[in-house]
Amino acid sequence: MTPAPDILCIGSFLWDIIGRAPVHMRAGADVPGRITRAPGGVAMNIAMTLARFGLRPAVLSSIGRDSEGAELVAACERMGLICDYLYRSDDLPTDVYMAVEGANGLIAAIADAHSLEAVGDKILRPLADGRFGSESAPWAGPIALDGNLTEALLADIAASPLFAAADLRVAPASPGKAERLLPLLTHPGVTLYVNLEEAGLLCQTSFDSAPNAAAGLLARGAHRVLVTNGGQVAADGAPEGVIEGCPAAVMVTRVTGAGDTFMAAHLVAERRGAARPEALAAALAAAARYVSGEGVE
Repeated sequence: MTPAPDILCIGSFLWDIIGRAPVHMRAGADVPGRITRAPGGVAMNIAMTLARFGLRPAVLSSIGRDSEGAELVAACERMGLICDYLYRSDDLPTDVYMAVEGANGLIAAIADAHSLEAVGDKILRPLADGRFGSESAPWAGPIALDGNLTEALLADIAASPLFAAADLRVAPASPGKAERLLPLLTHPGVTLYVNLEEAGLLCQTSFDSAPNAAAGLLARGAHRVLVTNGGQVAADGAPEGVIEGCPAAVMVTRVTGAGDTFMAAHLVAERRGAARPEALAAALAAAARYVSGEGVE
């Protein structure tokens, strides 16, 4: 019997193909490095981190019935993710993300999430058919949601009774998709996790610091926001006010997935009863360990 999940993770589950070089790179650079393939996607990265912290995440996404999909599902299950509720497409391939990173950070990336976008609200069926709830008795637990869903579907989620009782933790998939989250900005159940650039896009301005960005998002009607800014001061904005936290200085060896790790660690800390300053500190510490490569084989 499948155990009941602690949290639902909705969004992109795909293969990450990452090329990393230990030197600074510019456009057109051709340098030695390493190329890896690993399970990835925003919702996937969050789910993997939650599982490492001992939670049981169930994943709601689209994965193809191709060989890449079968391999990805097997990898998810080995990590303790509940995959029974995935939408498995017969005619759409498993999505993929490709990025190049140098010593100076992310150089370029392409996210091919076309299959996830194509299946639309089919991935949400377990929230409506009684497995995780219904319109009259919606899921009341935490949900991690990412911006790889289409703008139309995210707008539907913002107004849907299926999400009315949930603790919604929401992250854009990238700055290029940040504005997709505008329908969710003022949702009373949403905690929004963004970086400084994404905060500016949502507010149609630019900010010089995470605390100012958090204040700006609250002024736009956000209920709760977490804003990161790389190795600079981060902020947690809530009706009680804006608080700050400073990440540890570490040698950066990878960047893809750092924000997802931050979000998952923050959620876990709050589930364990941590106050806002302690939860922010725990999330920053987890993200610093991640980007430093700690635990990487």
